[in-house]
Amino acid sequence: MFFDFLCRIFSLQRKSLTLSPTNIFLMISKTYYRYIWLLNILRQGGPLAYEEIVELWKKDPNGGDSYPLRTFHEHRKGVKEMFGVDILCDKGQPYCYYLKNTGVLDDNKPAKWLLNKSVVPKDFITYSSMKDRIFLEEVRSDPEYLKSIINALQNNVELTIDYQKHEGNRETFQVQPYLLKMYHRRWYLLGYVKEREVVRHLALDRMLDVNVTRKHFTMPEDFDAKKYYANTIGVYVDHQLPIKEVKIRAYGTQVEYLRSLPLHQSQKEGRAKYGEFAEFIYRVRITPELITQLLAMGDKVEVLEPESLREEIKERINSMFNFYK
Repeated sequence: MFFDFLCRIFSLQRKSLTLSPTNIFLMISKTYYRYIWLLNILRQGGPLAYEEIVELWKKDPNGGDSYPLRTFHEHRKGVKEMFGVDILCDKGQPYCYYLKNTGVLDDNKPAKWLLNKSVVPKDFITYSSMKDRIFLEEVRSDPEYLKSIINALQNNVELTIDYQKHEGNRETFQVQPYLLKMYHRRWYLLGYVKEREVVRHLALDRMLDVNVTRKHFTMPEDFDAKKYYANTIGVYVDHQLPIKEVKIRAYGTQVEYLRSLPLHQSQKEGRAKYGEFAEFIYRVRITPELITQLLAMGDKVEVLEPESLREEIKERINSMFNFYK
């Protein structure tokens, strides 16, 4: 059901090439919003009696004057189907309702993403006038392509994709889709490209046409998305590259920025001097994306190790300096 929900989200007008988070929020139907709302109030304040849930619903900006018991039970089923979470009744606490298995949300990142997004002011979902008061980054992708890809992911069928990189000619690929990933305002499809006999990323904004075939495929048993991206930043994945320990020194405000938003999940903090600097250590593959991220932090970050990466950064900086002579 969650894939069906995503398909509804991406069912925009065919001619529209811009899928913004704003549009996503505004497209959430009242029924799906109620699923999210019910799950959230029980996560935050449960267990709750049915009467307490009704009162909370009446106070919600998107609520109403009533919340019939039959509708409530339908929403319980909807939460189970959409998120995999059971809402059970404890008859020992005059019919209080509680969540049984919220741990499944940790393994369901799309559902967790949706729950987090729903915390943006609840009025935002219903009242489109808010679009002039809250600005979010645009994502460039054809929503029809997203819908087709999600359909293929759901049914494990191959896709025929006409594709053109920023440089190069138009090509047609037969792709076994593994997953969708959003990175830096772009959607990427990771899949096995039969013509190249390799697993690679395809940017959706470079796709010229996408068709769902009837050819079924079996996902490789040894494919693990978490392991696939474990030592990589972004979508540049090359498992032929060795995993290295990278140490950087951050200065000033960049220290707190990295503490609150780590550059990579392997981040560990080393030596630090209050108000001056802190050192951070990572276990990653040294890719062009890592170098880009480090350069983007400018004079707030210094690469300490390995020496080869330090020299690479130095060469890039010198090359940039030549532009401004």
